Amino acid sequence: MRAIWTGAIGFGLVNIPVKLFSATEQSRLDFDMLDRKDHSRVRYQRVNENTGKEVAWENIVKGYMLNDNYIILEDTDFEEASPEKNKMINIQSFVKEKEVDSMYFETPYYIEPQKGGQKAYHLLVKALEKAGMVGLATFVMRAGENLCMIRAKENILILNKLRFEQEIRSPEELNIPQNVKLTKAEIDMALELVNRHSTSFDVSAYKDEYTDELLKIIKERAKGKRPKVRKMKVKATRTNDLLEQLKASLG
Repeated sequence: MRAIWTGAIGFGLVNIPVKLFSATEQSRLDFDMLDRKDHSRVRYQRVNENTGKEVAWENIVKGYMLNDNYIILEDTDFEEASPEKNKMINIQSFVKEKEVDSMYFETPYYIEPQKGGQKAYHLLVKALEKAGMVGLATFVMRAGENLCMIRAKENILILNKLRFEQEIRSPEELNIPQNVKLTKAEIDMALELVNRHSTSFDVSAYKDEYTDELLKIIKERAKGKRPKVRKMKVKATRTNDLLEQLKASLG
């Protein structure tokens, strides 16, 4: 794996030199965009909107529109904006992990200690494990500030990027009816259905079956076969059928 960020974790006055590695990888199939006429690949180009000519990567800079003029920023400007956050993940507080709503979870990363930081790294692991807490911190990566949660798992530190509060949309615009009448029989039967299918969480029980099915279709097409299209129409359960559908589910 290749490190995507290098710096240090600030734990009080203790600095732990670390590297971040992506903890996830794409399981979906990678498709190319093709011209339907001759199946040639369609490529994106970085084009100057005035000249219509392609621009090489080394000639591309970042600019911010201010008062109808672009202010050009260099790499050093991003570092100078907050040098301590570019190289430091300072833990600001500790909270119970269950207090962090899953709505805020984003991308997970593995944290690896660098040379000289192994002992302090494991000290933080043990402290988080024994306290049953996670650390909340902010840091800068890819020219943007990130909120994150650091937790211990199986003797490893995991960093989860979190969304800021202002990134979560309010549900006020949703049309959710509030005064819906439910009978005791409907509630009891729904609870029985939930309890009957309750189990311990095991992520290995869930597979990306859609990608597997799509790959089968690709292989069939490679043989010149045209797979049958299975059509499905979702039928909503009507209010007066709710109790009967619950009974059938339990049956």
